[in-house]
Amino acid sequence: MYEQISHSLLNDILVELKKKNKPQKNMQFFYTRLGANFYAIYSLFNTLYGDHPDFKKHMLQLVETLMRQYSSRSGHLKKIDLEREKDHNWFLNQKWVGMALYCDGYADNLKDMLPRLSYLQELGVNLVHIMPICDCPEGKSDGGYAVRNFCKIDSRFGTFEDFDKLVTNLKKRDMLLTLDVVVNHTSDQHEWAVKAREGDKAYQDYYFIFDDRSIPDIYEESMPEVFPETAPGNFTWDESMGKWVMTVFNNYQWDLNYRNPSVFIEMLNIILFWANRGADILRLDAVAFLWKKMGSSCQNEREAHLILQLMKDCCQVTAPGVIFIAEAIVAPTEIIKYFGEDAINAKECEIAYNATFMALLWDAVATKKTILLNKGIHDIPQKLERATWLNYVRCHDDIGWGFSDADIVTAGYEPLSHRRFLVDYFTGNYEGSLAAGLAFGRNSETGDARISGSLASLAGLERALKNNDPDAISMAIKTILLLHGMILSFGGIPMLYYGDAIGTLNDDSYLNDESKNNDSRWVHRPKMDWEKAMQRTQPGTVEYSIFNAVKKMISIRKEIPAFADRNNRELLSVDNPHLFVFSRFDQINSSSRVLIIGNFDAEPQFLNLSPLQRMGFFQYDSIKNLCNGESMPAINENLMIPARSFYWLQA
Repeated sequence: MYEQISHSLLNDILVELKKKNKPQKNMQFFYTRLGANFYAIYSLFNTLYGDHPDFKKHMLQLVETLMRQYSSRSGHLKKIDLEREKDHNWFLNQKWVGMALYCDGYADNLKDMLPRLSYLQELGVNLVHIMPICDCPEGKSDGGYAVRNFCKIDSRFGTFEDFDKLVTNLKKRDMLLTLDVVVNHTSDQHEWAVKAREGDKAYQDYYFIFDDRSIPDIYEESMPEVFPETAPGNFTWDESMGKWVMTVFNNYQWDLNYRNPSVFIEMLNIILFWANRGADILRLDAVAFLWKKMGSSCQNEREAHLILQLMKDCCQVTAPGVIFIAEAIVAPTEIIKYFGEDAINAKECEIAYNATFMALLWDAVATKKTILLNKGIHDIPQKLERATWLNYVRCHDDIGWGFSDADIVTAGYEPLSHRRFLVDYFTGNYEGSLAAGLAFGRNSETGDARISGSLASLAGLERALKNNDPDAISMAIKTILLLHGMILSFGGIPMLYYGDAIGTLNDDSYLNDESKNNDSRWVHRPKMDWEKAMQRTQPGTVEYSIFNAVKKMISIRKEIPAFADRNNRELLSVDNPHLFVFSRFDQINSSSRVLIIGNFDAEPQFLNLSPLQRMGFFQYDSIKNLCNGESMPAINENLMIPARSFYWLQA
């Protein structure tokens, strides 16, 4: 789009950059993309920073950053950019299956990950999310999210030489790499924070720093606490500086001030730095918190979305083959906004965590009913066509019960008591529950809490093994496979968590580490047990049962076009409260339809086929269960689904 003011400014900027820099070769794609995106970039930057006295100076710095990073981008990555521009929906394909892991948990370090990639390929994983690897202070790292240096790899994980070899190996295997960029805050030991602490006013403006409590107290009136147990309040007194600093997450994590355009440019430079190191996908951490405003919760503000739109437009100029994940664990009506207002003019992140689906699945496990699951999924707004969900059962973080009170009431429960029931159930304090989770972030005033624990332990496998109860072990394995069956078929990119495919249990060794023992989330951040992993080749073992079933599901998923995410899911209402039923259909071949049925009860359940037949399903002599290849007669009025089991059915 041509607009006189913005393009006149662009001309001035390019003239100035030509004076400052030597002419660059092979820049035609850069200038094409810059011209196509510049009006949007200028408009957003002007909305956010137009009142800044150095606005034009910062616009020059912004374009210079884009140009410099494009110039340093490798020819191989530029080739990938062009391929993905032509196939812009490449990430919606059903072939992608991810795994999130800590490089020093899954392996010893980045170098040791190389021989461990074969395990991922054996399972069928071709998208690897390596959790934060940037330099962090030991003991005050928040699992890698308190960054001391964004452009340095922590020595505990290895070197850039190790990292580059890993990236090269991943590319050869056609595996995607996902990395984190912590955009909301830094460690209090970051160079910017150190300079701020020394009295540098320019760097104090990188953060929210106050001489007294008057302004912080106004913020506190409306800001919730993220970690009420371990980090109450949202401000920390810095003794050496003699000032108050905004610290929403932990007292050693200083929140960045995006009202300052220098902060935006610095963080954009860091995003492009990692894009140029070979990341295919960048997970932007804590994006809901990017804009702070007095009188609000300081979450999900409009300006936070404008910042993400600006980051996306800028990235499309320099590294258009790189896509973003929005790490925003918020209500469904809010999370949908992180895809952007539309897929072209106001795009933000191509991928968002489907935290609501995750929490609803665990609710169905606890209640053995899918009433709230069906209601919650029905109420998730429609996403953009050129965007997708990241579906997961477990991750490095806790499980929060973020579904709406209104949905809980509609499902027939009282919100406060229902959430307390879920906490009791998954901590094993409810009669009949074999779950072995731990409470996390308990609020002493409301009694509310989130849940820590590995998938296997939450599903009851840990206690079933301790009790040597074959029936309970079998039921736990079925629960694990049921949950994977849902995320692999729902629509989006399934993200497994390392260790889950072999039934890894809770690891309480974190209790012996003073820097971790007050954070129960470390119970599900274990060291991968490779001796246990070898049991996946031994029939009759728990590891064999889980690994090979998940492996088969992944293989089948990749072969079914209906599992590509094209907004091609239909939630089906059935008269059995224990069943979750939906269909996936291929938009090119409408007859290629898969019916997914999940039974969350501990007893077999029956599905009345007559209503589905009237809707066009099962108009054939037989149907096939894709997971075992067996044909099933479709003439019976009722279909039996075993306890804690699922079907992927195709005519």
